[in-house]
Amino acid sequence: MAGLLLAGTLAGALAPAPAAQAQDTGPRPAGCPAGLPAGASCWTGTDANGAHYAIAVPERWNGGLVVHAHGGPDLGDASDPARSVEDLGRWRVIVDQGYAWAGSSYRRGGYGTRMAAADTEKVRRLFVEKFGEPRRTYVHGQSWGGDVAAKVVETYAGKGGPYDGALLTNGVLGGGSRGYDYRVDLRVVYQYYCANLPRPEEPQYPLWQGLRRGSTLTSAGLRARLQECTGYASSPGERTALQQRNLDDILNVTGIPERTLESHLRFSVFTFRDIVHERLGGRNPFSNRGVRYSGSHDDKALNAGVERFSADPAAVRDLSYDSDLTGRVAIPVLTLHATDDPTAFVEHEAAYRDTLRGAGRDRWLVQTFTGEHEHSALSDAEYATSLAALDRWARTGQRPTPRSVAASCPAFDEVYGTGCFYDPGFRPAPYASRVRPRPGGTSWPAMSAAQEQAWSRVPGVGIAP
Repeated sequence: MAGLLLAGTLAGALAPAPAAQAQDTGPRPAGCPAGLPAGASCWTGTDANGAHYAIAVPERWNGGLVVHAHGGPDLGDASDPARSVEDLGRWRVIVDQGYAWAGSSYRRGGYGTRMAAADTEKVRRLFVEKFGEPRRTYVHGQSWGGDVAAKVVETYAGKGGPYDGALLTNGVLGGGSRGYDYRVDLRVVYQYYCANLPRPEEPQYPLWQGLRRGSTLTSAGLRARLQECTGYASSPGERTALQQRNLDDILNVTGIPERTLESHLRFSVFTFRDIVHERLGGRNPFSNRGVRYSGSHDDKALNAGVERFSADPAAVRDLSYDSDLTGRVAIPVLTLHATDDPTAFVEHEAAYRDTLRGAGRDRWLVQTFTGEHEHSALSDAEYATSLAALDRWARTGQRPTPRSVAASCPAFDEVYGTGCFYDPGFRPAPYASRVRPRPGGTSWPAMSAAQEQAWSRVPGVGIAP
């Protein structure tokens, strides 16, 4: 293994590109975040589309490149120059392992999987222009970035393409048209019990919008309403009987963990607003027709009173084209997922497995699981292990197994000391066991390669960059 033991946390930041050079696509030298290997060199820049990016090359470079796709999506009008810098600090283990690293902040905030995939590919090309063709190139994505990286694989990594493999960690691999159905359910179930988003005296809007256009509600305001209804931030002894019942019903019906209730609700409000109003022109891509809710203290009343709506087929098509996966994979893909991921449930892996199987490409997939409980970061020893296993597979053609990957982790943990939590025998239950399927929504892939090809000929299809 190349590199040094990581010592310290991200204490510095790369200097962002000067505003006057916002369209300069050439990487410019910048200071590296603390914790990168001694002697590493770093660059920042802004590509021709306005996406900020960061690049790092270790002093003892092994000739490989990892292109990173970040999660989110972040919400904002412009590219965030700090995002790629922060991600370089978070995944400095990759540079420590001897790989060069390149990551884009994407050209804007808001939803757009194909846009993010294009910006990820763009930073790879910028790296090649500056440093030459790497010996091997891998794409890594975590969270929504897992969906972005998977889209990179399907769009840019065909046979003979520039990518040799992909590492997808805690990925949202169910795609956009089905991957957020549990948040659709949360949005309507929350409103049924809480009736404060909107309040009766406020302007009303269909809940599939997430939030009406022009609303001034903030994240703090959302937290206050959630607390008012459920007392989620209080200890159980401080909640009223009604708050506790509301909280129990919402959690039991949706299956969302209590510790991430707020973040899921925030997504179903603010990100849904972005998807509907900013990306789909006010059209509805979501449906809960035919869904039977259960687990509450009164399921009959819940199902009779919860708001129902049907999706606009053209909106579903556009969201599906943008973010669903066809399974058309032709390079090694290794996934790593926490079995207790509270944000992107581990059943997303079952959806991805069935997607590749449905496309006849599951020979390119190896899935590994770790008994961790977080979403945004996993053990550094496991990232190093996964990257080494992927590299060995790409170089030798010898497909690893979950057990062989787990067996190689202790050697890396001697360096990182962050633990090995692999569970080689774990297999996720079907996606529909965790997320209530919509009628006709149990077969995978959600978008076939033939559909994608046909839709690609529709003028204006998908989500605009």
